[in-house]
Amino acid sequence: MRTKEKDKLEKRQKVIEHLEKDVEELRRLSGDGEADSELERIRQQVAELRREFYIHLGPWQRAQIARHQQRPYTLDYVNYLFTDFVELHGDRGFADDKAIVAGLAKYHGRPVAVVGHQKGRDTKQRLARNFGQPKPEGYRKALRVMQLAAKFARPILSFVDTQGAYPGIDAEERGQGEAIARNLREMARLPVPIIVTVTGEGGSGGALAIAVGDKVNILENSFYSVISPEGCASIIWRDATKAETAAAAMKITAKDLKDLGIVDEIIPEPDGGAHTDHEGAARLLDDVLDRQLVALTNEPVRELLAARYEKFRKMGQFFDLSNG
Repeated sequence: MRTKEKDKLEKRQKVIEHLEKDVEELRRLSGDGEADSELERIRQQVAELRREFYIHLGPWQRAQIARHQQRPYTLDYVNYLFTDFVELHGDRGFADDKAIVAGLAKYHGRPVAVVGHQKGRDTKQRLARNFGQPKPEGYRKALRVMQLAAKFARPILSFVDTQGAYPGIDAEERGQGEAIARNLREMARLPVPIIVTVTGEGGSGGALAIAVGDKVNILENSFYSVISPEGCASIIWRDATKAETAAAAMKITAKDLKDLGIVDEIIPEPDGGAHTDHEGAARLLDDVLDRQLVALTNEPVRELLAARYEKFRKMGQFFDLSNG
């Protein structure tokens, strides 16, 4: 499905990319100080154009960026932020689900557990990772690792990026709903700090199943929603092409979610989006994770669990003042 806004977004991105290629070509051809100075001026103009373009994106456009196949995934963040990562496989019941990565690592020298969705960048990888859509064994693997982390007092860092849990018959036969519900219950009472970051798509219960935490962050161009804009449009208007209208009405952007109290902090992305600079995106995320982990580690367990419970109990509350 294509929309006018999506076409417009792609055209603007191509214009910026073309200008950047021209600047790079001119840089190679330049040889004197005056030319270098002019090139630097043009480069700054291109950077400003890119910055302005991404600042004024609408909800549907941001959803397209959140789905960009070059955005950093969990294993990319593991590579930049963690050391001594040991991936653990399987749910000890059925199989290993590659749509979820889970394991133990060190973060700034501190032992932690890492859990996150993992998509693929080419067809082979996408098929192997099931397009980042976990099955029940994926959630059970994640819970197994999180419970192991709790046993040894390791904080948990979770990275969310999925369009949703896999909706196939085989997943339903193996208890997809039960697996998600169990994760929600168990994560609510794990006696260790849990920091969640939505790095791309945060789709429905498939995202929430590893997103119950003490702090919930979201990258600037990510979104978090109970259903995709296309799915919402199909239900409300019986027309998936109205996804852009649905995206605006659903309040799915980082700013909307912060205003509604769904997320705690918005993490800025490098100019042009996280997909243009993985290392830069990881660096910006690192500053937030490190600060939050230090604060949460100093909280008594009883207070940590009470605050986590209250945090999620308050979500979705509203008050009708019309009769007041």
